[in-house]
Amino acid sequence: MAKLKNIIKQLSDQDYEAIYDSLLESSADKSAYLLKSMREKQQSDNKIMEELGVNTNAYYTLRSRLNQKIEEYLLQQMENPRTDILKKVANINEIIFTKKKAIAIATLKKLEKELLDYDLSNELTIVYKSLKKLHINSADYFNYSQLYNKHVAFTLAVDKAEELLAEYFKKYGNFTLMGEDVSKLELTLLTKEMNNVSGLYKSHRMYVYQSCLNIFHRLFVESEESIQDDLEPIEDILHNVQSIFEEYHLDSIYYHLKIVFEFLKLEYYSHYKVFRKAENFYEEVNDSCSSLLTNYTLYTYPAQFLMTKIKRNIRMGTVAEMYDENEGLFLDYEPDKNDIPNYISYITYRSLCCYYAKKYDEAAKWINNLLNEISLKKYPNAQLEIKVILALQYCMVKDFDLFNQLINSIQRQIRLLGKDCTEHIITFTKMLKISISESKRNKKSKISSMADKFKSYKMSHFMPTLLVNVDDDFIEALSKE
Repeated sequence: MAKLKNIIKQLSDQDYEAIYDSLLESSADKSAYLLKSMREKQQSDNKIMEELGVNTNAYYTLRSRLNQKIEEYLLQQMENPRTDILKKVANINEIIFTKKKAIAIATLKKLEKELLDYDLSNELTIVYKSLKKLHINSADYFNYSQLYNKHVAFTLAVDKAEELLAEYFKKYGNFTLMGEDVSKLELTLLTKEMNNVSGLYKSHRMYVYQSCLNIFHRLFVESEESIQDDLEPIEDILHNVQSIFEEYHLDSIYYHLKIVFEFLKLEYYSHYKVFRKAENFYEEVNDSCSSLLTNYTLYTYPAQFLMTKIKRNIRMGTVAEMYDENEGLFLDYEPDKNDIPNYISYITYRSLCCYYAKKYDEAAKWINNLLNEISLKKYPNAQLEIKVILALQYCMVKDFDLFNQLINSIQRQIRLLGKDCTEHIITFTKMLKISISESKRNKKSKISSMADKFKSYKMSHFMPTLLVNVDDDFIEALSKE
C-alpha cells in the first residue's frame, strides 16, 4: 500500500485531476474516492474500507485496479522520443531527394547522435547506408561503410542477446522442475555465451539484458563457492542498471523492464536474508505478479516470485491471507498451459494458498485439474512433489481410500527415482502415513520427531513440499483422530 500512496502523492496536480476526472467519467466512483483519500486524507486502510463499504478482498482488487489505471495514464503521458526518431528515419529518402546535400548530411548526422543515445542499431544502419551513399565521392565513404557494417553486426548481436535471454529462462524452467546436472551445464554455457556476446560491444542495452540473466543465474543456479571473486557485485549491477533507467527514462523498453529489476532486488535481498530491504520491493512486485507471469517470461522466471511469496508469508505468519488476496491479484490472469514450468508453479501456488486457508477440497481440485490437463512424465521429480501435496489434502480431510491409492503411487515413484533425491519426500510421507494410520499410540510424538528432521532439508529446485509449514499447528492437525 505504501508504494501506491507514494505514487499518488507524487503526482502533479494536473495529472491527479486528470486521473480523478477520468475515473468519475467512467463511473469508477469507488476508485475515485480511494484516489482522493490517499491523496488528501491521512486515513487508515480499515477506515477507507469502512467508508467504501467493501471487504478486504474487494478493497485489494480496487487498489490493484487503481494502480493499473495510474500506470496506464502515466505511460500514455510519456513523450516517447523513439517514436519521433523512427518517424525521422522513415523520412530519410524525403530528405535526400528534397534537401541540399550539406543540409541532408547535417540532418543525418544529428539523427545519428540521437540513435546512438538510444542504442537503436537497426535504424542506425539505415542512416549509415544513406551517409555512405552521400559520401560516395568522398574519403568518408570508407568510414561510413565501416560504421554500416559495424552496426549491422551490432543489430545481430542485440537480437542474439534477446534470443539467449529467452532461451535461458525457458531452459531454467525445465532445470527447476528436473534438477539435472546436464540442464545446469546448459544454463552455465548460455550465461557464458551471453557474456561473450555482450562483451563485444559497449552498450547499455546489452548490459541491461546481460544483467537480467547474470543476476538470476548467480542467485538460483550457481553455488556460492563456484562464483568467481572478481565478478561485479550484484548490488553494483542493480545500481548501474537503475542509473541507466534514470538516464533513459523515456525509453519504453526500460520503462517496462523496471519491474523485472524490482523483482531481482526482492529476490537478491531475500536470498541473503536481508528481509527489511526485501520488503521495500515486495508490494510493487506482488501487485504486478499477474503481469510478470503473463508478459515477462522472456526476461526472467516470474514463477520464482510465487515460491518466494509463500516463504515470506510463512516467515511473517500471514499465510492465511494469501487465499483472499489471490482473487484480486489474478482477476484477469489467463495462465499459459504451454509454458509448463510457470504453469505448474502457478497451480501449485494456488493449491498451497487453499491449503493454508484450510480449504483442502479446493486445494485438491487445483492439483487434480493440473494432473488431468498436463502430462508430467517428462518431469518425474515435479510430478512426485505435486502428488505429495495432493496426498496432504487427502490426509487433512481423512479420505482414507484416495490417500492410500495415491500413497502407493508415490512410493512406486520414490523407488524409481531413488532415495537419495527423495529423502525429504520420504520423511514427509511418513508423517502423513502416521497421521492416517489406525494406531493411536504416540502419534503426536512420532510426527514431531519426523517434523524436526523435515525442517533440516533445504530447498534447491521445485520443492513445494518444503513450502508446507511444519509447525505446531501442522503437527496438531495431523495428530487429530
